[in-house]
Amino acid sequence: MKTLKFTAILLLMLCIKTGIAQESKHSLTVIVSNIESNQGTIQVGLYNSKGGFLNKIYQSISTKAKIGSVEVIFKNIPKGEYAISLYHDTDGNQKLNTFLSIPTEPYGISNNVKGRFGPPKWEDAKFSISDKTIVQSIKL
Repeated sequence: MKTLKFTAILLLMLCIKTGIAQESKHSLTVIVSNIESNQGTIQVGLYNSKGGFLNKIYQSISTKAKIGSVEVIFKNIPKGEYAISLYHDTDGNQKLNTFLSIPTEPYGISNNVKGRFGPPKWEDAKFSISDKTIVQSIKL
């Protein structure tokens, strides 16, 4: 009888823990539009802190470029504040090409913000994930 009671309690705890874990998982769909070439890849970086924005990527996805638009999905993202930077790596060197620190390859930032006399600010680019599925549409 004690074994049955212990097993029931253990099973109940496992069910509760699984329910809580599933509750905290979210997905983020990023739709990248205005892609003008099939060459290269679209490099998407997800940032989870102001201090790491444009410096320390939290998660990244690379996908083949396609004229028009592409979609990537980040899965199992916890609730919080995030920002995205992405670029079309037209030459396949896996870095954003610049001239005098100005990007020479198409790029975009979450909320479609552009920096003035420098990179965009975290405050302008950030968005919150609190629902199961979030969509960010970013134009190159």
